Formats: sequence, C-alpha cells, structure tokens
Amino acid sequence: MDLKSLIRDVPDFPKPGILFRDITTLLQNEAGLRYVIDQLHDHHVDAGIDYIAGIESRGFIFGAPLAYRLGAGFIPIRKPGKLCQAVYSVEYSLEYGTDKLQIHQDAVQPGSRVLIVDDLMATGGTAAAAAQLVDQAQGELAGFAFIVELEDLGGRKLLPDVPIKTLVTY
Repeated sequence: MDLKSLIRDVPDFPKPGILFRDITTLLQNEAGLRYVIDQLHDHHVDAGIDYIAGIESRGFIFGAPLAYRLGAGFIPIRKPGKLCQAVYSVEYSLEYGTDKLQIHQDAVQPGSRVLIVDDLMATGGTAAAAAQLVDQAQGELAGFAFIVELEDLGGRKLLPDVPIKTLVTY
C-alpha cells in the first residue's frame, strides 16, 4: 500500500518554510489504518514485546491497537501533570526550548521488553527521552516503531542501538 498517498502535505505549517506531514488523512482511511497496524504487528509479533509505550498523543492512536494485536500491555508516556501517581520524568531539548515526558513509576515490570511507538520521528529528541523513561523504569527497550521518519533531520543518531521500524520515510 502506498502510505505516502494517504498522508497530506501541508505547506507553511506550523510556520513558514515548514512542510507538515499530516497523518489525519491516513487515520481516516480504514484500509490505510488497518495496514499500518498490521505491518507493525507482523514486524514485532515474534519480538517478545511485553508492553507498548505510546508517546502522547499520536503514539496512543497506533500503540493501543498494536498492544491489543500483540497481546501486550499499553503504557502512556505523557506530558507533565497528566498522570495521577508517582512518575519518572525526563526533560529534553526542542528546537525552541525544552519539554518533559513522564511515565508512572510502576508502569513497567523490571526486565520487561518495551516497544516505543509514535507517529513521527524527526530530530529524535522525544523518542530518546521516552527511551530514558523506559530505562528509569527498569524496562528493557526492545525498539522503536514510527509511521513516518524525516530522514534528513537525523533522529536515529540520538536513539539507542535497538531495532527501529518505520513505514514511510521522507
């Protein structure tokens, strides 16, 4: 399936000079959405994944059905103030400042294999922060899964040496 044909290009969003890859058109397409989940499932079905950790918020969209298909648990990785129990927290750099991600301290059984899922990898900062959270929670990082990767931004350089699956590259 040609997933690129289901992803809308939006020029000059969120600011002039940026070409935004909008996956909402992919989400609206039943066959495209099914294909994405099936491809991620088939790639990871034998990887012994215990948990899918979805990064807020689009990682939830793909991570939860993938967890269901793999027979794994789902862990939300959230922005500050969204989780109700004790959390691990990681601050990371953005192009225009910093941000934070959090995970419940009891989200992962020590030694469990965790696959981190998000819709897009650009510079890799968000995914690298999520990997640090899995490490703090004593999970074993099994890999990353992204729908879209913006290769020119070099995000893979920031990530640990684990398998990385992407379905569409620009």
